[in-house]
Amino acid sequence: MRSRYKICPTTTIDTVRLVDSKRIFARMRWGLVPNWWLMGAEPENPATFNTYIDTVATLSFFGSSFKRRHCLIPVSGFYAWQDRRGGRQPYYCARRDGSVMTVAGLWDEWCNPDSGQLTRSCSMMIGEPNRFVAEVCDRMPVILERGQFEPWLCGEAGLELLMPAGEKVLKKHPVSKRVIGVRASDTDGTLIRKIVLRARVSPRSRPGIGVHHPEGKGV
Repeated sequence: MRSRYKICPTTTIDTVRLVDSKRIFARMRWGLVPNWWLMGAEPENPATFNTYIDTVATLSFFGSSFKRRHCLIPVSGFYAWQDRRGGRQPYYCARRDGSVMTVAGLWDEWCNPDSGQLTRSCSMMIGEPNRFVAEVCDRMPVILERGQFEPWLCGEAGLELLMPAGEKVLKKHPVSKRVIGVRASDTDGTLIRKIVLRARVSPRSRPGIGVHHPEGKGV
């Protein structure tokens, strides 16, 4: 896996899933396309790159994946967004111990009815923040610890496993707003560099969760 510092929805990302009870590395489209999708094009609306805990059990779009197809999504960090007077301010969040963060995910596979092409796709599970992340944002990815990988992958665990990370798991710092721009390169490591903010204010916003994938690290 190569380092990428800005990953946009519909981009191909790295995941881990179970095949015949064995974990395999799999590249998938970030933005879930359910197996029953009948259109000849991948859905653009509603956005399916994030799946929210409070609706996953009731939305048919994610229903079969939530029941049968779980995956792990390894990342080095994620961006969370705070509303400020000068606009949205991104923060980069990563594990304090420097290890790879593992996010709970759903996946599915869809066959394009026009071309016959098979697409595997995934979505990140998003839930309530811990107090630490809530200082800037009111949502965060569901981060799993090693002992939770197998129960999630094999489907033994459901919503009861999807809790906020512990208060001492993460660190965060503000980063340049360049990460918001379309010109920002996914190879630009300065996107996650800490900056100093001049002023502080304000209400939280729902996050646009972005991810930074690790280089050469597995789950």
